[in-house]
Amino acid sequence: MPVPDPVAFTIFHIDIMWYAVLIISGILIGTAICCLRAPSHDLTSDNILNFVIICVPAGIIGARAYYVLFHWDWYAGDLFKIINIRAGGLAIHGGLIAGLLAAAILCAVWKIRPFNLMDLAAPSIAFAQSVGRWGNYFNSEAHGGPTDLPWAITVDGQSVHPTFLYESIWCFLLFLFLLWMDRRRSFEGQIILLYGLLYSAERFFVEGLRTDSLMIGPFKQAQVISVVIFAVCLILYILFSHKKKKPLR
Repeated sequence: MPVPDPVAFTIFHIDIMWYAVLIISGILIGTAICCLRAPSHDLTSDNILNFVIICVPAGIIGARAYYVLFHWDWYAGDLFKIINIRAGGLAIHGGLIAGLLAAAILCAVWKIRPFNLMDLAAPSIAFAQSVGRWGNYFNSEAHGGPTDLPWAITVDGQSVHPTFLYESIWCFLLFLFLLWMDRRRSFEGQIILLYGLLYSAERFFVEGLRTDSLMIGPFKQAQVISVVIFAVCLILYILFSHKKKKPLR
């Protein structure tokens, strides 16, 4: 695969980056999917839009803050660098943590069952990730080490693993699987916990191929947090599954 052009198009001399186009597209389509499925979770499209207008900005801020935190030596003292997401630099784990935390707070305020909402949102989150990951391709970032595989991409003249592609494919398959499981869920929280388990498992192994990982000392940050999330989701899945034996619908 050749080196891509990061610019999608230009309006009034302002370059619109593929990175932004793809992330926004994933969010909009994911939101539409949530709105269509909302009645199956006793929610309305208005409920979903109320959450989206708060949780999406919170998720973007969290994703950026998380990335900046782990690159603080580069960003310290330069506000423009910190807020310039056009240059790339969003960490999905930070976005998920901030977005889900915002959703949990709103659920408490608006008297909505949090795990029911998160079960509804989980497939759309996976879908948005599958689309948004292609932004890494156009930015020539988040790639793996050298490889001679036929689907390698070219970065700085070298053929490397397209780790964005591996994650994009996995997240799309996860989206389909979670939709299928949601029709069969036996307890609230099952779908979001499956998302946490299966995304964390994939991310741990794909992160091992990447060459630009955020680090915690000698360890790759994404691998550490993936292990933690996997363990927490597994414990909760076991606990919740013993409380509810019958399908919800």
